Amino acid sequence: MFSTTIFSDTDTKLHATQDRPTPMPTNHFDIIIIGAGPGGLTTATILASHGKRVLVCERNKIIGPKICAGGITLAGRTETVPLHLIERHFPNQIVSSGWQTTIIKNQSPIVSTVNRHDLGQWMAERAARAGAIIKTDCPIHSIQKGSVTSRAGTYRYDILIGADGANSMVRRHLDLATDLLGAGIHYHLPEALPDMVWHLDPGVFNTGYAWIFPQKNRTSVGAYCSRKDMAPHHLKEKLNAWMTDQGINYQNIKPQAANITFDYKGHQFDNVFLIGDAAGLASGLTGEGILPAIISGEEIARLIINPSYIPNKLHRLLKNHSRHTRILLLSGKSRLHCRFIMESLVLALRLQIVPFSALEMAR
Repeated sequence: MFSTTIFSDTDTKLHATQDRPTPMPTNHFDIIIIGAGPGGLTTATILASHGKRVLVCERNKIIGPKICAGGITLAGRTETVPLHLIERHFPNQIVSSGWQTTIIKNQSPIVSTVNRHDLGQWMAERAARAGAIIKTDCPIHSIQKGSVTSRAGTYRYDILIGADGANSMVRRHLDLATDLLGAGIHYHLPEALPDMVWHLDPGVFNTGYAWIFPQKNRTSVGAYCSRKDMAPHHLKEKLNAWMTDQGINYQNIKPQAANITFDYKGHQFDNVFLIGDAAGLASGLTGEGILPAIISGEEIARLIINPSYIPNKLHRLLKNHSRHTRILLLSGKSRLHCRFIMESLVLALRLQIVPFSALEMAR
């Protein structure tokens, strides 16, 4: 069931739905989207608002909840998330490493936090009001050329979009290997801590980092690292030790873990598209995934509507994605490389040589 929040035309920014001249069979859709995360729902909203018959298949019973710290950068907040969904604003960011600590201050919030359940519910209702058909508890069992099959039946498509995350079935259907993976592990503490913290210490987290992301009534405390540079079970051990050093009590709280894909190998394969994590568009350096999913969803939807459309925002995203991946791979060459890059980054942030926005995937 979706939330009952009411949205204005200004909130949704949808185009009027076009009349369809000839009806389709009930099991035939212009576009089928597998996955009802931020990317899939963004795509569904735009396509449905332009008169496309859209089906979104979500394997989970409830849209929204995901293992996610819930951080939204300035670009994501101003372009994609309405103000009423923001839980906390943080104009100050505490960034530390093994050798130094700095507080980055800004008049406007640098990073804000959202509740993924609330964000998902808002995006789902917006897509449904645009005309998209959303089926929850609808895992896809098989993909064929021109159709997908679930336990509820077979649905035909003209275009298929994979928005089904790091373990994407659509990506596997395209026979695309996934070699570049990150792992994120976090605990949801039942209290709202005061500060947002990033801890980049190669001696502890290798090429990754630990975070403290406070929300309204709870706090995500976790760590992220490329799986090539640290195995997930070692990452968990390092995170637990770091939390103990910080005086954070995580006892009796079950940790949550998820893979993050940054192995981009393309987004269009004839009439099949990939967006977000399914396309490998998350940042390998920071693990940021919400905004890349939304941007790729927007751009691919517009490309489907108008094949001559030039997706400049997607091109910028891909440029930053490539830059993040190169930095990560260079850092992973040796502990010395990693220490030099991490300490140089924190120093550049402290001296304001590099703005914090340089770490964003979209800017």
